[in-house]
Formats: sequence, C-alpha cells, structure tokens
Amino acid sequence: MKDDLPRYTLRVPQDLLDKLEYIAKFEARTKNKELEHMIRLRIQEFEKEHGPIRLKDLRQM
Repeated sequence: MKDDLPRYTLRVPQDLLDKLEYIAKFEARTKNKELEHMIRLRIQEFEKEHGPIRLKDLRQM
C-alpha cells in the first residue's frame, strides 16, 4: 500500500528500541504508531508552554 507520508530514518540504541517495542505492544500499537503518539504529545506539551508552532515559522529556520 503506497502512501504519501514522508519517511525518516531514526538511529537509536537497541535497548531504547526494545523498550519502545514493549510500550507499543502494551498499548496495542506498532512502534511507528507509538512514536507518532509520543511526538504528538511532546508537540502539545511544547505548544502549551510556548504557544502554537506555525508552519510558516518552520520555513524561516
């Protein structure tokens, strides 16, 4: 199944990847979906403290 989602290679120590897999299975998610969930939570936390991140701001970096 082809999709238009961007790809990103993540290099991470094996022990962290194993722990991520444990958490993902516990939450009935794939590792990818667990990472996506964690990223969303972190973004929400950041934006709550610092305000919304606007995509136009990202292009100026």
